[in-house]
Amino acid sequence: MTIPYYHAIDVPLWQRSGFRMNQPQTTTPQQADHAGISSGLITLLAVSCGLIVANIYYAQPLIGPISAALGLPVSAAGLIVTMTQIGYGAGLILVVPLGDLFENQRLTLVMVGLAAVSLLAAAFAPAPLPFLTAALFIGIGSVAVQILVPYAAHLAPEASRGRVVGNVMSGLMLGVMLARPVSSFITALSSWHVVFVLSALAMVMLGLVLRSKLPQRQPAHALSYAELLSSMAHLALNTPILRRRALYQACMFGTFSVFWTTSPLLLAGPYQLTQRGIALFALAGVAGAIAAPIAGRVADQGWSRPATAIAMILAAVAWLLTHLAPQGSALALGLLVVAAIMIDFGVQANVVLGQRAIFALGAHARSRLNGLYMATFFAAGAITSALGGWAYAHGGWIWASALGLALPVVALVYFATEKGGE
Repeated sequence: MTIPYYHAIDVPLWQRSGFRMNQPQTTTPQQADHAGISSGLITLLAVSCGLIVANIYYAQPLIGPISAALGLPVSAAGLIVTMTQIGYGAGLILVVPLGDLFENQRLTLVMVGLAAVSLLAAAFAPAPLPFLTAALFIGIGSVAVQILVPYAAHLAPEASRGRVVGNVMSGLMLGVMLARPVSSFITALSSWHVVFVLSALAMVMLGLVLRSKLPQRQPAHALSYAELLSSMAHLALNTPILRRRALYQACMFGTFSVFWTTSPLLLAGPYQLTQRGIALFALAGVAGAIAAPIAGRVADQGWSRPATAIAMILAAVAWLLTHLAPQGSALALGLLVVAAIMIDFGVQANVVLGQRAIFALGAHARSRLNGLYMATFFAAGAITSALGGWAYAHGGWIWASALGLALPVVALVYFATEKGGE
């Protein structure tokens, strides 16, 4: 997709922020938009994103043992995951935009440190309230990953920005997909406390490495924090490509959330898989992480539009595959694995295509753009997870898959209205 040139919006707040669509950022030798980025630094950013984002997902398969250990009622056990999600969502809106205001390395280290302290607090929490409070701050600290992604875009030259972002996002998606099986296996061998302690130690070690290896980037800005947050409303209202790409990914991440919320229930039912078997199934989704670097390269070649359509079609077709064989059969299980890979591939490709598009809009607002983009589809994921669970409880896999199929279809219908200026 060719990114159109946008005119700066005639609002004093824009002028004071220095935000101009498709205008180069004024830099110093220590600031971003460097001539290039080394493969070693790309690898470090990818690994960092994977380790940090995993903090959000470790607790998902451990709700049972954690709630039992803390004396949390079954009716409230879902708060173990919900509080982390609330923290992460709040951080996307309130913390990630600070990447356009404060030096990025320091901001990242503060958030990684917050995550480390919160993980330790969760590991040794004696009661539900301290644990849930720690879970909230684990989510807030983990938004460091969404500071690093636009940071990588700043360091990358325009010609290879999609490739760089795609490679970094592949690390992030590996962290998302591996966190749940890893925490399940560690808990099976020891206890859930060990999961949080090991993750806290990983954050400490990662912080030390990032402190020594990350180049500094001091954004040029003239905004207060309140003005920074206020400017996000202008971005949302006056950036058509941001709105469109955010809604595309809201549908795609929604279908992802429905699948990974309901497929474990299906596997534990007709397929009678154990918790360890379900964890092994989750590893199938890791294959979808290869989509991120592929999508980045495709976007750099200007093929974002057809790639977007392909990603949406893959996700839709995947749901249909799950009905081609009787539930509980070996063939049906194999098709479910293929569907998991197709959905993950489509979703990961689409998120990178979207980021490549919005990061091309202007260097001064990349963190705010990324925060709005991520917050939109993260909220959609939380809503569709709840809807998916409800649909499965009332109508089984038929209802769940109907919901999952509808979301990429809606995205395709909206995609068909896209014009050259959007």
